[in-house]
Amino acid sequence: MRPENQSSVSHFLLRGLPIRPEQQGVFFALFLGMYLTTVLGNLLLILLIRLDGRLHTPMYFLLSHLAFSDICFSSVTIPKMLVNMQTQDQSIPYAGCVTQMYFFIIFTALDNYLLTSMAYDRYVAICHPLHYMTIMREGLCILLVSGSWLLSCANALCHTLFLAQLSFCDDSTIPHFFCDLGALLKLSCSDTSLNELLIFTLGLANITLPLIFILISYGRIGATILKIPSTKGFCKALSTCGSHLTVVSLYYGTIIWLYLFPSSNTSSDNNIIASVMYTVVTPMLNPFIYSLRNRDMKGALEKLINRVTVLFQ
Repeated sequence: MRPENQSSVSHFLLRGLPIRPEQQGVFFALFLGMYLTTVLGNLLLILLIRLDGRLHTPMYFLLSHLAFSDICFSSVTIPKMLVNMQTQDQSIPYAGCVTQMYFFIIFTALDNYLLTSMAYDRYVAICHPLHYMTIMREGLCILLVSGSWLLSCANALCHTLFLAQLSFCDDSTIPHFFCDLGALLKLSCSDTSLNELLIFTLGLANITLPLIFILISYGRIGATILKIPSTKGFCKALSTCGSHLTVVSLYYGTIIWLYLFPSSNTSSDNNIIASVMYTVVTPMLNPFIYSLRNRDMKGALEKLINRVTVLFQ
């Protein structure tokens, strides 16, 4: 790598969303509303789990960490995108771009592992209900969360260190609304074969294997659900699994399409739309899908509203 090539790139230009200038105001308001919904919804979720003793269970412990991860996940990309839309300044410093990519990879992988842990929690709860509290003890829950953080940080660090070895060409325009690793590799003048191999290898470890584990867990759950004699219990279990699998399909489907098979994506606009789905839409929907439709969570919300009402009377 030639040092002068590396130092010549002091900043990148983010092309942003494929929208016309006259539509900037509408999309700014739309994405601002979606971001605020994501942050406030997930913060409310964390608050309810923290305050209500009935929600101090392994499932809600994992859910609170997923909510925190979703807040951070959205905050890595959306605020910068909103600032660019408002100021019309598309530049981002080289260090800022690498930092954004690092944290984006962390929270992408963290969501993967937390979703896998939640699938395992549901598997134990439905398939081994009598041993649930013995298996899903506090130590295991802490180990699952801390292990998820450790693996996610190691994954991001590997990609960042390999990216730091590359030099970049004069064209520094990133055809995306954030510093995506794949888009950065396309701007490099260096040989990126090792980086692409790393993406594929770590993609198998951080995306494909967790997805396979989730599918196996829900396959076992499905087999158990079919044996439930009660129609009410059958419908309740099926509804819970269906909601989770919908988000998993939306989240994992776009990630696998974008990062494991990048050569099949010829349109950058399609890439951006798919990225919006799992960076903006999915984190916003998670509080509704995982909690607000839940009877225990609704009860905790009603209790909080009653406390606030009494406080201000």
